[in-house]
Amino acid sequence: MATTMLRGRRAPLATGLITLATVGALTLAGCSGGAPASSASVPTEASQVTGELNILVSSASGSDAGFKAVNDAFAKQYPEVKLNFTAVPNENYNQARASRLSAGTIDVGLANPKQLPDYVPESNKGDDARLADAGGFMDLTDQPFMKKFQPSVLEKITYNGRNYTVPTGLSYYTGLTYNKKIFADNNITVPTTWDEFIKVCDTLKAKGITPISIGGKDTAGIVMLSVVQSLYPTAQAKQDLAKGLYEHTVALNEGTQLEVLTKVQQLYGYGQANFAGSNYNQMTSEFLTGKAAMISDGTWNVGSLNEADKVDFGYFPLPASNNAADNAYLGGKVELSLAVPTNAKNPTAALAWLSFFADNYKLFNDKAGFAPSQEGVEGDPFYTEIAPYTKNFEPAWDTIWIANTSAGQAAALPFNWNAVKPMGSMDAQGAAGAAQKDWDAAK
Repeated sequence: MATTMLRGRRAPLATGLITLATVGALTLAGCSGGAPASSASVPTEASQVTGELNILVSSASGSDAGFKAVNDAFAKQYPEVKLNFTAVPNENYNQARASRLSAGTIDVGLANPKQLPDYVPESNKGDDARLADAGGFMDLTDQPFMKKFQPSVLEKITYNGRNYTVPTGLSYYTGLTYNKKIFADNNITVPTTWDEFIKVCDTLKAKGITPISIGGKDTAGIVMLSVVQSLYPTAQAKQDLAKGLYEHTVALNEGTQLEVLTKVQQLYGYGQANFAGSNYNQMTSEFLTGKAAMISDGTWNVGSLNEADKVDFGYFPLPASNNAADNAYLGGKVELSLAVPTNAKNPTAALAWLSFFADNYKLFNDKAGFAPSQEGVEGDPFYTEIAPYTKNFEPAWDTIWIANTSAGQAAALPFNWNAVKPMGSMDAQGAAGAAQKDWDAAK
C-alpha cells in the first residue's frame, strides 16, 4: 500500500518499490550463468543443503514468531546451513530489500508482482512486475510444494499465469472487531445493514461508550476500505470502478464514489476524541479497557488480542450498504508472499526452506495467526467463527487498484480519506473534489 496511514501490525504492504536500476542489476546477476532458476529442484537429502541462507521479511510479532518456529525446526533437519533471518519494520522494508537485492544477499524475501489491466498505462506497472518480466524471480509454479497451498489462493497471486510467490496466509480487514460483552450488555446484535449499524453506534454513544476506536496514525484508511467493500462488494465491481476511473467515465465526486467519503465522514464521527493523533497501540488499548465497543482493524491482530486475554471479541463486516447481501463478505489480501530472487546465492537452500515451510505450515501459522492458505490446516478458532464471511474470498480495494503515477496525491488510492476531518480539514464533498482534481491531472 502506498500510504503509511494504512499500516497496522500487519496492514497491506507495498513491496514493489525498488528502483529500475535494481531491476537491471538483479537481471544481470540472475542471468550470469548456470541452469535457469525455474528448473531448480528441491534437494532430497539434507546433506545437499549447506552454506548460508539469507531470509529477509517485514516484521510483525505473530509472523516473526511463526518464522522462528519454522527456522528452529529447519536448523535441526539441516544442520549444515547457517540461517540468517532478518525481520525489518514495515516502513523500512522496501529500502532494505532494494539494497540487499542489489547486493545479491537475499535468498528468500517478499514480492508481489501484480498483473497490469489493459486499461492501465504501462508506465504504472509495479517494479515487482517489471522484475518478474525481467526474470528476476524464480518461477515456483511447478514446484511440488506449491500443491500444498489452496488453488484459489494461488490463483489470486499468479502473474502472467505463473506463480512466483508462496502465500503465508490470508488477512481480512474490511470489518470491525467488537466486544461481545458490551454488545450483550446493551442488547445489541451484530448489524447487517447501514441503518442498523448507525443505530448501534448511536445507542453506544448515548451510553457514554465510544462506538469505534480508530488509530488515525495507522488504521483510519481501513475505514475507507471497509466502506468500499460494501458499496463495491465483488472483485468485478471493484475492477469496473477502477476501469471507469482510468477511462474517466466515472468521477470521484459524484454518485457512489462520493458516497464512500460521505460514509467515511459519518463513521469518523463515531471515533474517540482526537483519534487522528492516536496510534495503533492507543487504539487497541481503548478497546481492551472497555472504553470502545469496536475497533477498525484487520484480522492480523487476532493473536495479540488473544494474548491480552481481556476481551471476548468477534469480527463482522462493516455494513456500509442497506442491502445486507452487499455486506456479506469480508475483503482481504494474501499475506506475506515469499519469493526467491534469481540472483540468490544459495537457491538450493532457499528451495529446501520453502519446501520445509510448506510441509510445516501449521507450525508457522499456529504462531502467525493468519487465515490458513493451505487446505486442511486448522487455524485459530476465530476463523471458524467468521467462516460465513470468508467462504468466498473477496479481494479488498487496495489489492485491485493500480496507482496512477501521473495523478496527484489526493487521488492516490484514490478515495481521499485522509483529507476528511479530523484526519484533514475538509468535508466529504471537498475531499472528493480534491481527489477528482488530482485525478483529472492524470489525463
